[in-house]
Amino acid sequence: MNQKLTSYNKSTAVKLFEGERVLVWIGLLGFVLAAACGIWVLLYGGATSPDGDVSKAISFDAALGIFLISTAAISPLSGMSSKRRAFFRWTFIILALYCYGAETIQNFRGVNPRFVNAGSFFDHFVANGFGLVAILLVIIYISFSIPFFRPKASQTRSEIVLAIRYALLATMLSFAAGIWISVNQSRFTGLEGNLIWLHGLGFHGLQVLPVIAWLTEHSTITIAIRRKVIHLSGILYFLGVIFIGWQTALGKSIWEWSWLPSLACGCFIITIVIGAIVLYQAKHILSPAYWQRVGNRDVAS
Repeated sequence: MNQKLTSYNKSTAVKLFEGERVLVWIGLLGFVLAAACGIWVLLYGGATSPDGDVSKAISFDAALGIFLISTAAISPLSGMSSKRRAFFRWTFIILALYCYGAETIQNFRGVNPRFVNAGSFFDHFVANGFGLVAILLVIIYISFSIPFFRPKASQTRSEIVLAIRYALLATMLSFAAGIWISVNQSRFTGLEGNLIWLHGLGFHGLQVLPVIAWLTEHSTITIAIRRKVIHLSGILYFLGVIFIGWQTALGKSIWEWSWLPSLACGCFIITIVIGAIVLYQAKHILSPAYWQRVGNRDVAS
């Protein structure tokens, strides 16, 4: 690749996932739990008397796993010291393990892990703990996000850091939706509003936007155009989440044909198109020979 098109030094750049192996393994645990729950649902069904639903644990465990792995990918680019990263990592792991356990075990026991209608002292304790853990996760993740907006984080791989900033803004909207669900004691609001869509789509910005930025790094697009592409995709994705939240706040379904869902759909479609165009510009990364050269270069360095 033409060196003048590259905005960072590949030999010295901070690598994604660097130093975050444990966090990745905890994220993969979510997929293992989701698979186990999926097998149970296939064999015995999802509902567990009186209020549990193992099928809900499938989506929760998988979603939390994706979130942890995405966080592990971007953590090395935060510019935080090794001690601060370690504190965040292990605190986040402990809280995530509690969430895995509460969501999975309680649903198997037939208890709603968050909103207990009738249950033992233990069940209420777990539910209250779930609420406290959710608040702590938000606080800790905000403290994790702040360094990405400081100049130090942009010293290497600035395009990916720029994309992460937009993704983190969308993530804050997801956290707000999660708090809304807790206060509302339900994911449903108004006549047809469902907060789970806002809650989920915001988090997926952590996968969509950094991947687009990563592809621009490996493309033949000039640096100036790369940043415009990342700004455009970040703004569009964030606006899409805003429109979904607006529609939900009105108590309406995001699937109805009205202007807010249409705008959101348009934003997400254009973001996908941008990603497809960038992928085409970086199509050489699909070649095994390319990754062999990268591996040889890393070994030589």
